[in-house]
Amino acid sequence: MVCLLIIVKHRKQFARRVRKLRKARKLSLEKAAERGEITPNYWGDVERTNKVPSLDTIVAMARGLGVPPSTLLSLEREEDDDDIRKRLELLIAKFTPQQLDLIHRIAKVIVEP
Repeated sequence: MVCLLIIVKHRKQFARRVRKLRKARKLSLEKAAERGEITPNYWGDVERTNKVPSLDTIVAMARGLGVPPSTLLSLEREEDDDDIRKRLELLIAKFTPQQLDLIHRIAKVIVEP
């Protein structure tokens, strides 16, 4: 079960990275797919995590984005500040008053040394 969760996590991370790179380059899904010589429908399915691309397709997607395939396959964390804030808000909502006080004191030490 844990292995499956890790696979799903990596699939989502890959899809987010592809979409983020495509948008950063101001490429429509259709244009990126054309440059990578794959169908826009398949590209979209990958971005929505509905399809798992083969190695050949990953190379084609990298070509479409103008990046090396290793950029798409990197397993480094890529969360933006808004995602982290949302996750923190969800955690904070579950804190007891004592936990909330403790986290507040820790955060204060970090921010105001």
